[in-house]
Amino acid sequence: MDTKKDAIRTIEEMKQAVKQFCEERDWDQFHHVKDLAIGAATESAELLEIFRFKTDAVCDEMIVNSPVDRKKISDELSDVLFFIVRIAQKYGIDLSDAFDAKLANNIAKYPIEKARGSNKKYDEL
Repeated sequence: MDTKKDAIRTIEEMKQAVKQFCEERDWDQFHHVKDLAIGAATESAELLEIFRFKTDAVCDEMIVNSPVDRKKISDELSDVLFFIVRIAQKYGIDLSDAFDAKLANNIAKYPIEKARGSNKKYDEL
């Protein structure tokens, strides 16, 4: 991909790219939902590891001013996304619909007048 425009993909395009990548390597046999969920959690932990024992200010600085750290963060985010997209692709989950439904649910659980400026969970508001 040579241009920024080429890098923009729909979720469906990402699902097809992941499917092709995995099928070419005969990985379906290893990609059951449990294994993919474990992969998503493992990659999420690798993302967390980058920030471990660092202050919020240092973390922000890493993303803004360090191309090396920014690349590491980007790579781990992409790894997490890969597993999420793979689960959706293999098991017929429409991530756009699921996201919209979850956002609507969160809007109901976290009304602006109660949640604005608060990090409390919905049952604590």
